[in-house]
Amino acid sequence: MIRAARVDANQREIVSKLRNVGCSVLVTSQLKNAFDILAGYKGMNFAFEIKDGNKPPSARKLTSGEQEFFNKWNGQVDVIESFEDAVSIIEKKCREKFG
Repeated sequence: MIRAARVDANQREIVSKLRNVGCSVLVTSQLKNAFDILAGYKGMNFAFEIKDGNKPPSARKLTSGEQEFFNKWNGQVDVIESFEDAVSIIEKKCREKFG
């Protein structure tokens, strides 16, 4: 039986707001032990694992599978808890690339 992946309560809001500011967003949360969304902005890609900041810190930890993915992934991937977290990372990387 196929079952839906658990999605953090704030994922829909983050995806919507990122799209509203011009990001393209691919939801990948159905992939086991990977990141939740891939956002594209100004020719750059951003892999984000979303955690719900309203949950206690113990419930926001990466699963063992997610941690293994993070350890092996050679590209950018960040944990975010909000739209503001995502925008902060995107703006920082854009400043580094474009000045």
